Amino acid sequence: MASFVVSYVVLSFFYIFQLSNAASTTYNVMRFGAKPDGKTDATQPFLKAWSAACRSATPSTIYVPRGRYLLKAIVFRGPCKSKITFQIGGTLVAPADYRALGNSGYWILFIKINRVSVIGGTLDARGAGFWACRKYRRNCPVGASSLTFNWANNILISGLTSINTQSIHLVINGCKNVVVRNVKAIAPAQSPNTDGIHVQISTGVTITGSTLQTGDDCISIGPGTRNMVMSNIKCGPGHGVSIGSLGKEFNQDGVENIMLTNSVFSGSDNGVRIKSWAKPSNGFVRKVVFQNLIMKDVKNPIIIDQNYCPGNTGCPRQTSGIKISQVTYKNIRGTSATAEAVTFDCSPSHPCRGIRLQDIRLTYNNKAATSSCKNIGGTSTGVLMPESCV
Repeated sequence: MASFVVSYVVLSFFYIFQLSNAASTTYNVMRFGAKPDGKTDATQPFLKAWSAACRSATPSTIYVPRGRYLLKAIVFRGPCKSKITFQIGGTLVAPADYRALGNSGYWILFIKINRVSVIGGTLDARGAGFWACRKYRRNCPVGASSLTFNWANNILISGLTSINTQSIHLVINGCKNVVVRNVKAIAPAQSPNTDGIHVQISTGVTITGSTLQTGDDCISIGPGTRNMVMSNIKCGPGHGVSIGSLGKEFNQDGVENIMLTNSVFSGSDNGVRIKSWAKPSNGFVRKVVFQNLIMKDVKNPIIIDQNYCPGNTGCPRQTSGIKISQVTYKNIRGTSATAEAVTFDCSPSHPCRGIRLQDIRLTYNNKAATSSCKNIGGTSTGVLMPESCV
């Protein structure tokens, strides 16, 4: 527990440092030719503003005034000489034709950068056309994540709103020391694969004060994620906060030191979930804390599913090699939308170990919900509703 507190405090000081280190030079994208009409392509003006800021020997700000700015797929590449703040006062909009973003997998990409802040503004990816393609047609593009950070360090994302993404709203991949604060990610409940925030192969990520209403996981945590703290999250609709799915490949980095606290789930398919493929793997999940959570009509408030095998393709009659241990569920209360509120379906070849339940109060239709356990060991203390099967 102490390591989580230290991580949160360190990242909080990092956030304060980011704001106090005021930029000395401002580059207004309109001075580089961007027009706030939502129709004129502003991609090159934004890249010119980035190039100027990236060359600056002193901290700088790229300022986006009010209005709508049309951006095609764009890459902001580093390394840069000094700290850059992207101050967005308006809305960045994707092309109306979903095919314009192609198969790159991204819309706005920051890559190999350090000390960059993205503050305020709205991203409108206009994803409805892409979702319709996924539903009714073939030969659709892969779908673009709205905002992606690849191999980036000391990043702050604050006050940003992302709506109608084609795919994931925010991707954090291969990063160190990232703070996501007061972010909103919004897409219809039936929009496919519109995760709010996806984190993988990253260390020291803090997500706080954010509202995530999506068609997939509110937050998904992939392989190689360590020392991650989430707090004051509002999730729903969506598929909850998920570790996984893990173990699709045999050789895969583990997930370790994850904490979620003081959050609310409303009408989501899942609350807190750990999910792995039913396939051999050398991966693991350990040292996880889910604490002080409220569930409001959540279908699966607490779930571990180690038998994920979509379409029964590639994994029938196999068992998960992901080793799950030292997971704590503490002070989780509210209502389940199904009779079974707690489900632990662990691997028969690698049973869950060190699972701890403390003070769980979950009801279904004003009665105690039920729980089920397979291949699990651990302890239970305090008030337990449903009755523990651990």
